[in-house]
Amino acid sequence: MTKQQHKGNITWSTIQPDRQHTWLTEGLHAEFDTFISIGTKKAKAQKSEVENVIFKTYSNGVKTNRDAWVFNFNVNSLVQNIQAMIDTYNTEVDRWKRREDQRTNVSDFVVYDDTKIKWDQELRRHLRRSRLAEFTGDKVRTSLYRPFTTSNLFFDRVLNNRVYLFPSISPTPNTEAENRIICVAGVGNRKGFGCIATNRIPALDLAFEKSQCFPFYTYNEDGTNRQENITDWALTEFRTHYNDNTITKWDIFHYNYALLHHPVYREKYEMNLKRDLPHIPFAADFWGFTNAGAALADLHVNYESAPKYDGLKYIETPGIRVDWHVEKMKLSKDKTQLKYNDFLTIDGIPTEVYDYRLGTRSALEWIVDQYRLKTDKRSGIVNDPNRADEPQHIVDLISRIITVSLKTVEIVTELPPL
Repeated sequence: MTKQQHKGNITWSTIQPDRQHTWLTEGLHAEFDTFISIGTKKAKAQKSEVENVIFKTYSNGVKTNRDAWVFNFNVNSLVQNIQAMIDTYNTEVDRWKRREDQRTNVSDFVVYDDTKIKWDQELRRHLRRSRLAEFTGDKVRTSLYRPFTTSNLFFDRVLNNRVYLFPSISPTPNTEAENRIICVAGVGNRKGFGCIATNRIPALDLAFEKSQCFPFYTYNEDGTNRQENITDWALTEFRTHYNDNTITKWDIFHYNYALLHHPVYREKYEMNLKRDLPHIPFAADFWGFTNAGAALADLHVNYESAPKYDGLKYIETPGIRVDWHVEKMKLSKDKTQLKYNDFLTIDGIPTEVYDYRLGTRSALEWIVDQYRLKTDKRSGIVNDPNRADEPQHIVDLISRIITVSLKTVEIVTELPPL
């Protein structure tokens, strides 16, 4: 960059774009581009063996454009909502087929009633093609809607706006038991870099914008033909660099997950990570990162079975009957207490919990935000996180997420130097 003095005492700067054709390079570090890319569009499109990437393919999280309809904590409510919407949609398809004027614009044709259906451009396109929607029980899947917030999802190419590559990443419930997925912030994300591992179908705006998901396995859409998604080229590169032929693809997966949590990596390459998917350097202590990444992934994927934190105090309000029902929780100003409902206040929340953040919130704050009774203003659909058969599950989840958060902070703090 050079500077020139011009009239009016204005100093002008001459700038040149970098190799990525980026003009505004302030805060970018050139060595980032020398690291191995976690994935590229070019590699995704390539049919043959690929090089210079860690993961062969990746996908956005699922984009529905009608979350109120296709997500719900209660599976019976979800099924009822979806079946009603399918009836409405298929009635419109039948009406479209019988229309007299073949030149009719589909946008002008459909009946807009938000209490019965949520239209978008993609759904109107399906209607224009006379494509019917179909309910089958195997389309009801579990999804990671927000961090540590599992919801039922109607997973369907017609009623979801975009399913992207997830029919081949998570084709059946059985594949969830063996597959793991690293979700990272997408390019242009404005909410701070973050990542989370899951074995469930994630939403597009999981905790950060345009989540990009890197699975360990991919499949045919019927769940057969399981393929490892980490490239043979990456395996050779890691084994060669560390002179260690015992390194496996799972080890590389966990190495990536730990490194993406490293505070130095996130802080130094903050601007690079806004403009590109992560690039992965070779750290000195491969096994230190790998073991930490395996512990983090196991903790985050299996959060619902994490031990309950035993340092909490449960303060019951005198004169009020026992009540585990949540409508809307609220943290105290210092965040050491959580008003669960009129009956219960949870005390003794350690402040270190809030050091584990995903996007704009800590893990615990995501639970407080998501586990509340919601009524969609347009459709009137109710989304209730309470379970009649497991009344204390939200209280237990809070305790488990505190354990997960504290353990995550501990592991990240003890990561090897980068």
